[in-house]
Amino acid sequence: LEEYERIARMVGDMLFLAQAENGRLPLPVETIRLADEARALAEFYEALAEEGGMRIEVCEEAAGVAVQGDRLMLRRAVSNLLSNALRHTPTGGTITISIGRDGNEAVLAVSNPGEPIPAEEQSRIFERFHRAGADRRDRGEGAGLGLAIVRSIVEAHGGRIAVASDAAETRFTLRLPAFVPNQEKSS
Repeated sequence: LEEYERIARMVGDMLFLAQAENGRLPLPVETIRLADEARALAEFYEALAEEGGMRIEVCEEAAGVAVQGDRLMLRRAVSNLLSNALRHTPTGGTITISIGRDGNEAVLAVSNPGEPIPAEEQSRIFERFHRAGADRRDRGEGAGLGLAIVRSIVEAHGGRIAVASDAAETRFTLRLPAFVPNQEKSS
């Protein structure tokens, strides 16, 4: 049953990626406050983090940062990043979700301490089935689709994703078009 569920998830993920590549993802448009979603996900993963001796912090660097798009898809993207961060953060580490604004872009970053992603792997980690580092492949972690899904979701929302990783931390940064209510546009 476990193997069946794993394969069913992988097939579902591959179908999602195929729909994304062909522009067939339904994108209901709603206004999404990123800090609200980040706090909800941090709360959802809190027990798992505590079990592993970790903490999750949400830092709202700019108040009220919002985007428009599909709430569930964006939640899935951030959830994939948090899930990866939980797997790779050592006991006692803190995973940070930062939300801010840079010009016309909403910026959400998930960062965690832990083993860095090798520089030569960073350009490939968003490819399907790619798992950075031999130790990750040897441990059989995931199918290598999570980050490809994150990239597809972000791109479907008109944004982009980047990674930076060194001995201090690994940081995934999502940049999405910021939503500006009509009254702010005229000021």
